[in-house]
Amino acid sequence: MRLTLIVAAGLTASLAQASEDIADKYPQSELYDKPVEVIPHVFSAIGATAPPTYENSGHNNNLSFVLTGDGVVVINSGASARLAKALHDEIKMLTDQPVKLVINENGQGHAMLGNSYWAGLGVDILAHEDAIAEVEKNGDFILQGMQRYNRDKAEGTEVVVPNLSFSDQHIVEMGDVTLEVLHLGPAHDPGDAQVWIPQWGIVIAGDIAFHERMPPIFPETDTDAWVETFEGPFTDLGATYVIPGHGHPTNMAQVTRYTSDYINDLRAKIGAHIEEGGDLASAYYVDQSNWEHLDTFEELATKNAGRVFEEMEWE
Repeated sequence: MRLTLIVAAGLTASLAQASEDIADKYPQSELYDKPVEVIPHVFSAIGATAPPTYENSGHNNNLSFVLTGDGVVVINSGASARLAKALHDEIKMLTDQPVKLVINENGQGHAMLGNSYWAGLGVDILAHEDAIAEVEKNGDFILQGMQRYNRDKAEGTEVVVPNLSFSDQHIVEMGDVTLEVLHLGPAHDPGDAQVWIPQWGIVIAGDIAFHERMPPIFPETDTDAWVETFEGPFTDLGATYVIPGHGHPTNMAQVTRYTSDYINDLRAKIGAHIEEGGDLASAYYVDQSNWEHLDTFEELATKNAGRVFEEMEWE
């Protein structure tokens, strides 16, 4: 019952607080918000649903961690070394257990630019092989982007490639907990990883799952494969609790509605547009009004439509 109440409270909070206009909720810290205990032993510092800015210090994704009884596993190192240290400061206030492993959920900056802090402490860093390839190829470019918006807050941040890799699955047995680090298939970004804790029914889903902000579709994203991965192996996990890559903890019904349902709806509308002989210029304006209440709608809706048109035009 207690677990249900915790998640229900999170859902209520998400309805009231999932706005891009809300100021920094934790001004005494580099973190956008203080970590909350989602279920016993699993915490997450929920980032802003807005794009990364100096004001939110690049903390616009979820930085999660698990207390195993014999060490701490951190999921996402943060957008800078300073942000990683801020998260570590919060962990040290909760437990004496050392951080023993950091997992990058993908190769994006807010997942991996804090690696330099953790590597400096001798902590192992794990990521999927495709995410590592992304860091190796584009890490310097990603770092420069963070330095532009984060200015002095970028001090001390360097690109550090994870020292541990996996392809399909990596099992972490630590203390009283077994964590399954999974790559279930193509989704939002190369090397998307999910952390599944079957004994507690919770998945730290990363960017395979969205619900408070619009899912961004990148030029290289295969939306058909994303839906296939989501509706197949991800749904088949049977998770009760979901910590998405962005936004408050929730459940499978919510992330299904705002991830695979959204992508299916956009693909159906773009498909009809193509069948009617529509071109790219007009594809940007297909009706997405059902989703306009989502954060980052204004930044992403037209881009998403154009990218899905370019993808589907040759399917």
